[in-house]
Amino acid sequence: MSASTSTGAAIPREVLRARTAVAVVFGLNGLALSSWFARVPAARDALELSAGQLGLLLLTVSAGAVAALPVAGVLTHRLGTSRTVAAVTVVASAGLALAGVGAGVFGSPALVGIGLFALGYGSGTCEVAMNVQGAAVERRLRRTIMPRFHAAWSLGTVTGALFGAGCARMDVPIGVHLALASVVMAVGTLFAASAFLASTSDDGSAAARPRLLAAWRDPRVLLIGLFVLVLGFTEGAANDWLALAFVDGHEVSEAAGAAAFGVFVVAMTIGRTAGTVALDAWGRVPVLFATMLIAAAGTVIVVFAGTAAVALGGVALWGLGASLGFPVGMSAAADDEARAPARVSVVAVLGYTAFLAGPPLVGFLGDHVGILRALLVVPLVLLPALALLPSVREQRGLAA
Repeated sequence: MSASTSTGAAIPREVLRARTAVAVVFGLNGLALSSWFARVPAARDALELSAGQLGLLLLTVSAGAVAALPVAGVLTHRLGTSRTVAAVTVVASAGLALAGVGAGVFGSPALVGIGLFALGYGSGTCEVAMNVQGAAVERRLRRTIMPRFHAAWSLGTVTGALFGAGCARMDVPIGVHLALASVVMAVGTLFAASAFLASTSDDGSAAARPRLLAAWRDPRVLLIGLFVLVLGFTEGAANDWLALAFVDGHEVSEAAGAAAFGVFVVAMTIGRTAGTVALDAWGRVPVLFATMLIAAAGTVIVVFAGTAAVALGGVALWGLGASLGFPVGMSAAADDEARAPARVSVVAVLGYTAFLAGPPLVGFLGDHVGILRALLVVPLVLLPALALLPSVREQRGLAA
């Protein structure tokens, strides 16, 4: 029996296959990145790096992603989402394997840096292409599903982290572990991408670069990008600093700090899985207005809670409130299917600025007021961003 949408219309099998395929690609992308980050201590020891040297080495992942994002839309438009994901997955998986071998076999920071740059470049390009494909699936399903794809990414990161922790505990060499992870990523992603849908943006025309330039001049696209930047910062501040804020500010153990971060990740995953129902029922703007207020309130509770237990409640609210902004922003950028690659590329460039600028901003404030109090910058930037919500309003039925 064929599945159907909420309106009762039958969903073609190829759309159902593509829905599963996109979730798999998101999950494997997250797994690959977290596989590396889970073995950072092993890489540091193998390469005998100082904290500062390790920080510079880790920056190569972000550098690769930032280099990829400005041209990812052009590549996706020219090749189509399926071929783009397939091509850059080869780059990313090779980079992951090279990073592992460079650290574990050759002890070469240069080889690791090249591998990490390739991993970042491939993952960054894949980020644009898989979001474009996810938006195409979402349109054909006629209901919100993009946040669930991002939840699959979160689950992939958790799986990769657990697998990495297991390999570390069993003393599996970093080169062997990351080589295995790269094979899983490559085989799984290549197989899944073959089930992607063709879209009106996959025309291979010469209009890709002009559309990218036009996207950079589109006020709505820039406003969506600014919105995604703020929501990316709201999420990234917790990823980078929450555990440390609990240890320093609430005086808990490192294990308890890690558990607090775990609460945030679980809340994010729940919000992205269940939030699609709310988005379909009430629309993007009302739901995001409510969730952004919840995130702001949660952050304030985390900072001013008298006990760690109460602060954990704030963490849960923060995670739920921050869960929908980034994926919904990507959906909004892709509302016009023909222009989706260029617009998603622009929004991704702006949004990912948060993951580069956010850590040093909070760290600088933390030097003056402590990491816990520095987290108050989150509601300070989040609340004014409520004015950006009209930019993400649904725009269906647009002409190519």
